[in-house]
Amino acid sequence: QVQLVESGGGLVQPGGSLRLSCAASGRIGSIYAMGWYRQVPGKQRELVATIIISSGRTNYAASVKGRFTISRDGAKNMVYLQMNSLKPEDTAVYYCNLVQGLNSYWGQGTQVTVSS
Repeated sequence: QVQLVESGGGLVQPGGSLRLSCAASGRIGSIYAMGWYRQVPGKQRELVATIIISSGRTNYAASVKGRFTISRDGAKNMVYLQMNSLKPEDTAVYYCNLVQGLNSYWGQGTQVTVSS
């Protein structure tokens, strides 16, 4: 099994910044990709950003492009999400995801609240 632990969420004012971290542990083999998704009550979980571990190729949701940056530390099996210029509509629970082989793993989530 693979465990994912997110950290770095919290309350921030509009225009502020937060940095989320996700640490992977357990049966780590050849990770294909890691990413961040978010979900608000009553809505489906949506993609925020993903990164292919081997190439570093990234993909972003249109709503966060130019404001958020995903990065990885392959040696530490960690992925980060730098979030700048945060907006109230970024408020959600943010989940870390890891794809390894045919398996997809999820963290427990970390709450991000953007409010004045």
